[in-house]
Amino acid sequence: MEIVAGTDPFGLFQTWFDEAVKAEINDPDAVALASVDANGMPSVRIVLLKEWSPAGFVIYTNYESRKADELLATGKAAFCIHWKSLRRQVRVVGSVSKADPVQSDAYFASRGRGSQIGAWASAQSRPLTSRDDLAAQVRVVEDRFPDIVTRPPHWGGFSIDPQEIEFWADGEHRLHDRFRFTANGKAGWDIQRLNP
Repeated sequence: MEIVAGTDPFGLFQTWFDEAVKAEINDPDAVALASVDANGMPSVRIVLLKEWSPAGFVIYTNYESRKADELLATGKAAFCIHWKSLRRQVRVVGSVSKADPVQSDAYFASRGRGSQIGAWASAQSRPLTSRDDLAAQVRVVEDRFPDIVTRPPHWGGFSIDPQEIEFWADGEHRLHDRFRFTANGKAGWDIQRLNP
């Protein structure tokens, strides 16, 4: 498959994502998010990409988690989204900042009640004595919020402002099609076709 790159990486990403929603069985929004710790050791985990626009790619998490500690310490991240059934992937590298609190509030309000409760109940990434302890904490939070669950102050979004976006499509005989969009600092993109 040959990529028709155009000049707008977000338009191309949206087109590919819409096609992935139709083709992927589970989680077409799952990305492998990479960060590094204070010692330069990389770590990666799967998270869900919830929003994107020319302002950035947005994920949501606990601000006290390991991933948040690493993102806040370096201000940098990368992710790769892979749509196996379409034999495509997109790789993004960029700077990271916390999303606007109003944006985080709006997304939190759209989540199911169980997920909202979980955001309060889980001390994400920290040691847990037992599942019973977690279940007890869930009950405490359910009692605290019998109706509307407000967003915890320790939970919200991160926006990745892309400096580089690469599109990859599988090619016959491993002769893949690749385009890299690099931010040029003038609100535009330098576009290069890459060898497989």
